Amino acid sequence: MSTAQREEVLEILRRHKPQFAARYELTALGVFGSVARGEAGPGSDVDIVYVTDAPNLFRAARMKQELEHLLACSVDIVRLRERMNPRLRQRILREARYV
Repeated sequence: MSTAQREEVLEILRRHKPQFAARYELTALGVFGSVARGEAGPGSDVDIVYVTDAPNLFRAARMKQELEHLLACSVDIVRLRERMNPRLRQRILREARYV
């Protein structure tokens, strides 16, 4: 995925952030991983990071489905929190691009 494609993903997230924030009680939404670095290739998924004060597994599953529909590709979502895998947390903190 090129830098232009990365910007397209970020723009889609930016346009839909208000609805996602209201529907899923998000305080932050962004991308990390190969898309954020501009290194994704054909068939790469999009790694989405989000922050919420009201975590809910069912809402997370619906959000994942909605994002896959909007982005027309496979999506992995990760809720950023204090207590999580420290390596993954550091990677997200280093790479994430928020909208």
